Amino acid sequence: MEWIWISLGILLLVVLAVPLGLHWHVVINYIPVVLRIFQEKPLFIMPFGKPTDDAEGVALSTPDGLTLHGIYLRTPKPRKGVILFGLEFGSNRWACLPYCEFLRDAGYDIFTFEMRGQGESAAQPSYEPLQWVTDFEVIDFQTALAYLKGRPDRDPRGIGFFGLSKGGSAGLMVAAQDDFVRCCVVDGAFATLTTMVPFMAKWVMIYTSMPWLARIIPNWYLAIAAKIAMHQIEKLRDCHYPSLEDVLPNLAPRPLLMIHGGADAYIKPEMARTLFGLAGDPKELWMVENAKHNQAFHIAAEEYKKKVLAFFDQHLANGSVPAKQDASDATRPLNEPSAI
Repeated sequence: MEWIWISLGILLLVVLAVPLGLHWHVVINYIPVVLRIFQEKPLFIMPFGKPTDDAEGVALSTPDGLTLHGIYLRTPKPRKGVILFGLEFGSNRWACLPYCEFLRDAGYDIFTFEMRGQGESAAQPSYEPLQWVTDFEVIDFQTALAYLKGRPDRDPRGIGFFGLSKGGSAGLMVAAQDDFVRCCVVDGAFATLTTMVPFMAKWVMIYTSMPWLARIIPNWYLAIAAKIAMHQIEKLRDCHYPSLEDVLPNLAPRPLLMIHGGADAYIKPEMARTLFGLAGDPKELWMVENAKHNQAFHIAAEEYKKKVLAFFDQHLANGSVPAKQDASDATRPLNEPSAI
């Protein structure tokens, strides 16, 4: 009997040796790589627009005492609705104009603002914004939404949301939790974990000294490693990275149009499809062929304008305010993505 217990003990050690060795290898050799890459800024040109004379300057005060700068652009036509525009990382408030002038000309008021540490908005001491969404950007979008709710000319029906990349992700996170936002269009939006894990699966084969071990690492474990890395980065940068994956299902039954570049090397199409799969109906994914990150508008300008305007005309100008989706109706078939 004693030999049986000894044999079982040896077997248990052997069984545990592989996962323990894997964990030790990842924590010691790989997570520092993730920490470094996560904090690198992307190498693309930040768009900046030029001021216009007919914009109404707006200063917002956040609950934590920062001043954010924005502009309110009135439509010259009878107003169909109001749209909050989320800027991409690093751009200024005037960069919204190419994306919004056609909506403004069609009857929509536009409001956009610069998140903290971006453009002329106040920087927060000890916090350096990156391309990833933190609780601070969520606070900024909540502040913008509160401003639109409090305007004397507010639209009691609610507003639409249109956002790019980081601005799209942060705004979508707030919209999913506030029914005042009636419908959403995002271009190049992304979530933190569903972006990190596919890249980590690629990086581990590059940086590991044990390729055979890297091949057996499952994605669910990479997700755990990503969360460990994120927790360390949160301590280093004194911030928190909220989960868009967790809140996105709450957007339904409000409509969602996700636009994404089919040649996006930063947020790859499969990452966009994974995020899209977490949203409830009604939704549509438009994958624009040959478009890189935030380049769909430039690759397919006329189709882009037509599609976005039709979406807001249907769901903001003419659409009724949707009722909250019943839990029993939460699993409906996905819409097929379209492409040009």
